[in-house]
Amino acid sequence: MSGAARTVSVNRVDGRLKVTGAARYAADQPVERLAHGYLLLSTVARGTIRAMDVAAAEASPGVLAVYTPFRSLALLGSGTPFSVGHSWLPLQDTEVRYHGQAIGLVLAETFEQARDAAALVRADYEVRPAAVSFTDGIPGATDPGPMMGEPARLEFLADGVGSIDDALAASEVTVSGTYQQPGKHHSAMEPHACVAAWQDGALTLYTGTQSASLTVGAMAAALGVEAAKVRVVSPHVGGGFGNKIATWAHPLLAAAAARTLGRPVKVVLTREQTFTITGNRSAVRQTVRLGARRDGTLVAVKHQVWASQSASGGIFESSAHTTSRYLYKTENLHLEQKIVTLDVPPPTWMRAPGQESGSFALESALDELAAELRLDPVELRLRNYATVYPGRNVPWSSKHLDECYRVGAQRFGWARRNPTPGAVVQGDWLVGMGMATANYPGERFPASVKVRFLPDGDVSVSSATADLGTGMWTVLAVLGAEALGLPVARIRSDLGDSTLAANIGAFGSGATASTGPAVAAAAEAAITALITLAVTDERSPLAGVPAADVRYDRGDLVSPDRRIGFPELLRAVSSAGVEATGTAAPGPEHGQHAFTSFGAHFCEVRVNRWTGEPRLSRMTTVIDGGAIINAKTARSQIIGGVVFGIGQALLEGAAVEPETGRIANGNFADYLLPVNADIPPIDVHFLDHPDLLFNPLGARGIGELGTVGVAAAIGNAVHNATGRRIRELPITLDKLLD
Repeated sequence: MSGAARTVSVNRVDGRLKVTGAARYAADQPVERLAHGYLLLSTVARGTIRAMDVAAAEASPGVLAVYTPFRSLALLGSGTPFSVGHSWLPLQDTEVRYHGQAIGLVLAETFEQARDAAALVRADYEVRPAAVSFTDGIPGATDPGPMMGEPARLEFLADGVGSIDDALAASEVTVSGTYQQPGKHHSAMEPHACVAAWQDGALTLYTGTQSASLTVGAMAAALGVEAAKVRVVSPHVGGGFGNKIATWAHPLLAAAAARTLGRPVKVVLTREQTFTITGNRSAVRQTVRLGARRDGTLVAVKHQVWASQSASGGIFESSAHTTSRYLYKTENLHLEQKIVTLDVPPPTWMRAPGQESGSFALESALDELAAELRLDPVELRLRNYATVYPGRNVPWSSKHLDECYRVGAQRFGWARRNPTPGAVVQGDWLVGMGMATANYPGERFPASVKVRFLPDGDVSVSSATADLGTGMWTVLAVLGAEALGLPVARIRSDLGDSTLAANIGAFGSGATASTGPAVAAAAEAAITALITLAVTDERSPLAGVPAADVRYDRGDLVSPDRRIGFPELLRAVSSAGVEATGTAAPGPEHGQHAFTSFGAHFCEVRVNRWTGEPRLSRMTTVIDGGAIINAKTARSQIIGGVVFGIGQALLEGAAVEPETGRIANGNFADYLLPVNADIPPIDVHFLDHPDLLFNPLGARGIGELGTVGVAAAIGNAVHNATGRRIRELPITLDKLLD
């Protein structure tokens, strides 16, 4: 397998299954004797359940059982098995921790019967005051402790500088801004669902998950069974964006109920239930202060962050540590993270956790500094280009961000930008241009892949990874074909099953970078096994030939006087197949270099002079993500990330009722997401510089990179169009009206 630049662009191998409806997602599995479950959710934000009246529900048609904290299901106490999304297990106590918490499960013969019966359950609460306002909680914010191996308050100062504030005070030019965004929700096309079935003390769980192996661990721990007794199947996932990594209440309750009831159980969350049951992105407030010389050289960066956290635990946004920590060169750097603990649903990973929010603040502040200095925003970034990882002083394995700026500016037509805000008017529209930087770390995890030669001429390439629509089905086929010298059509991909070759899954933009090298290792091992069979089995035409004299060539085994295809060989020896497993993992290079993917966004925004309506009219994104395995699916990844950022910039935000803690817009009627009409032409260009220090493929992750910096680029363009600096997302027309 070569790290040379690729021009591969193939259709998704799973595309036909998806467009014809043949792809089976979690709720599509054909399991007999299904009982259908419907979750009961709390209607208060904090308190204790005193009683639950379930008599009417139990008497309803088709109802099989109603489980509550008063008639509980067997889970192991109130501890937190690894990868459960919150710090408690459902129905194990009567505590209510937030509005929309799972407090019961109704089982019936049909979904409709379970739903209708659930509406008859009445809960009596002892209500306690709840903290649900992020803004009100900021004065009491606390230090979360170490993050990513570094303290929450991290500072690097030049010799002789007493504090970051001293460095700012001594700067020739300073800018300061406070930037805020509300909580956000993943809103995947496929709502969370699961089917749990037991047989002979072993559980098979069909569920949409980004990590079958982590789900196995969580389920086994919560149910009190050996991990070997749990199989998780998830071949197709209809979007995840991070909130299908952790295990939430519905599969835990479904599995426990199926064990108790003695028949399989299906639970499909409603769209409204996904807003509280399965995590969200933190609300974030950030203050960025920049100090610079008049030539634009940064002297001081102070980046402070407050992120919402749940009393139930979860993953909050570490905005400064993922952006200002290393993106630009500066003599003095101060990062500070605090959390605001609230009685709200737990936050979790969401596409580019930390970078998405952090880039909005940092890249907006850079634009404000550029305006103050009357310096081109691209030039300002080039003048502060970091060639080593600040504070650690190790080089990047491969960094071509400067080329992203230059190529993007040329493709977009940045030279035509008028730097005077409000200067460009076209009819009823004020027109502006903006840009911003994208960054996301190159992640790589240990991974295994199995390659199996089959007698029908196909080759199976399988691993327990996941495909969330990100293209892993196709990546396995493309890399398997490349490693074996075969057409893609002859590769059978298989994934999404915990019984396949060990793989932690798809998250952190690390699936391809982790799994890809293991494909090559498995292919090499399988070829060796094939040659061994050919020269040792007496029925083989190559029996007795020294193994060193046999080579593999595009599906054939070649000796000095004979060539035979592997299908003919397998049939000759009556073999059902030859297989081998290969494993790949990060090596010592991960302490010697910094690994990061980079990009640059350029956009044009139009703001209606009379209504204040902002419209994104075009966008160019240039990506430095190492080698690109399949250009077609990679481009889709970046476009998806950009669309994610457009939602962040212009539309999305959770509205939490201050009196009740209820998410008032927890549905697709009121929680606004980008649709086709919101998305302009998006020009995506890959630099395609293989990063062979990172892995033998030369490929780094790009799945989350595309969303980073989009909101800042749009906000910067809005400022260029109108002269208004909007520091609170989303950028809606009410903030642009006089």
